[in-house]
Amino acid sequence: QVQLVESGGGLVQPGGSLRLSCAASGSIFKINSMGWYRQAPGKQRELVAVVTSSVTGDAGSLEGRFTISRDNAKNTVYLQMNSLNSGDTAVYYCNARVLTIGSALSDSWGQGTQVTVSS
Repeated sequence: QVQLVESGGGLVQPGGSLRLSCAASGSIFKINSMGWYRQAPGKQRELVAVVTSSVTGDAGSLEGRFTISRDNAKNTVYLQMNSLNSGDTAVYYCNARVLTIGSALSDSWGQGTQVTVSS
């Protein structure tokens, strides 16, 4: 079992910044990737950014406003979001693809954290 705990969401004004955090715990042997997805009302969940041990990628539409980083020692991934606009309003979900101690592949999701951009 792998658990993901997210934090850092909230209400922010347009042009503002937020930093999301997601910590993974449980039966973890190796984390293959950690990433962030988001789902706005009435829309499908979409990839925001992902990081593996050697590669970082994000949705090209973010125009460099978001930065993903990972602290391997803490099994934690961060999403720094700058120049936020109303189009970024969504529930943000953390995802981790993990090889467990029992040698099983686990695709785990956090509970989601709400990000609302509004004046």
